[in-house]
Amino acid sequence: MYNPLEEMYDYERWALNALIVVAFLFVSGVALEEAGVDNPLSEALFEFYLDPISGESSGDSGYNRVNTITYALVLGLFVIAIAAWLRFLSIDPSDSSLLALLPFVTWAAFGEVVEDAEMFGAELAPYFVSPGIHFQAAFWVVLAGAIAYSTDWEKGDDESSKANLESIASVLIIVQFVLYGSSISSSSIVLNDGIGLAPMVVSAAVAIAFTRLSRPSIASFTPIQRMVYLTGFGGSMIFLGALASYAMAHPPEQDRIWPLIAVIGIPALLCYAMYSNGREANEELARHGFVAGILPPGINEEQYNSISSPDKDLIQDLRGRASMAQPLVFLAVAGQVMDGLATWIGIDGFPGLSEKHIVSQGVIDWGLWLNEKLGITHGMLDEGVWLFTLVKFALAALIYYFFSILNFEHRERHLRLLVGLAMLVVGMAPGLRDVGRLTLGV
Repeated sequence: MYNPLEEMYDYERWALNALIVVAFLFVSGVALEEAGVDNPLSEALFEFYLDPISGESSGDSGYNRVNTITYALVLGLFVIAIAAWLRFLSIDPSDSSLLALLPFVTWAAFGEVVEDAEMFGAELAPYFVSPGIHFQAAFWVVLAGAIAYSTDWEKGDDESSKANLESIASVLIIVQFVLYGSSISSSSIVLNDGIGLAPMVVSAAVAIAFTRLSRPSIASFTPIQRMVYLTGFGGSMIFLGALASYAMAHPPEQDRIWPLIAVIGIPALLCYAMYSNGREANEELARHGFVAGILPPGINEEQYNSISSPDKDLIQDLRGRASMAQPLVFLAVAGQVMDGLATWIGIDGFPGLSEKHIVSQGVIDWGLWLNEKLGITHGMLDEGVWLFTLVKFALAALIYYFFSILNFEHRERHLRLLVGLAMLVVGMAPGLRDVGRLTLGV
């Protein structure tokens, strides 16, 4: 029987085929290198990609023009291809899925800060460097989701099914604790500095207890969302406990605490303001069965633009404000603001820190050029990072504008979800990492 959900768009086929080519080139390059065959593919692979990743795990060498462009393109391909896959599996494309994935944003950020503090052993450290850490986070997401999807309790919501899910989530948290805890406990900095890991043990215990205590707060989640959420939360707590262990052995300076409050507090207030301003409009659309930015089933963009009806008038009147109340939108916006603030405060407020991403550094260099032309010498502006922060704020506004006017077909709901998630990750994850490094002085 024909199922439109299983039919792929042409751009989805192109994305999937492109990823297959990328995977083939990667495997071929590594295989030829292992076989000792001199070839330009292997040389380019190691020069621009693998060697920078290995170097970053012991320093900050990681990014160049070639791998930066490649990572951006591959990220876009994955967003398109995975959206098709999720649609085929009938995974819930609502904002609940975004919230379920949110702990893996902190998972990646905290994990990178643990690596920055050199708390991982040499074997695991390279896997916590971008882009490897994102593939590692994706592995846990897929594993947790696949376990829930492949079992009978994926369809059940009774007491027994919930208990089974929570037990498996606890096992996945314990596996992470054993895997990462063993590496952290044997790292040279932990052994040489005598860092006690009691906070990490306590945080892991809290995460396991949370699998049961959180049941009322995540009751609206599907079983897949619960499993992913709990697994990501548990891993985040383990890494947060490791960072707490480091902070107790190396207490941060007092002047490094306020940036943490500012970088997290200001975006949090922005989220609250956007949600409060758009909640009523969002609820009004929901009462009529509509979601801002998503066309009704069976209607494409051309058809939508050609019709005239009271429902369309209602959507057009409310969609701008309703978009503000969507977690997909306000979290993506807040993530960009967080990254801009963290970079500005870190570099201008604490001399000695610098930007590692070449695109971001290019914007900062333009800020330095403008400083020279305009004679700007203020202590919080003299490094040129103010321009990067303004660009990030402008990007945040552009993200809101993008989601407030663009229509996605009903079958493209998963694509919309992943586009928002990607924008959230590239802002919030580096912002949290930067402020974490700043606070701990690593």
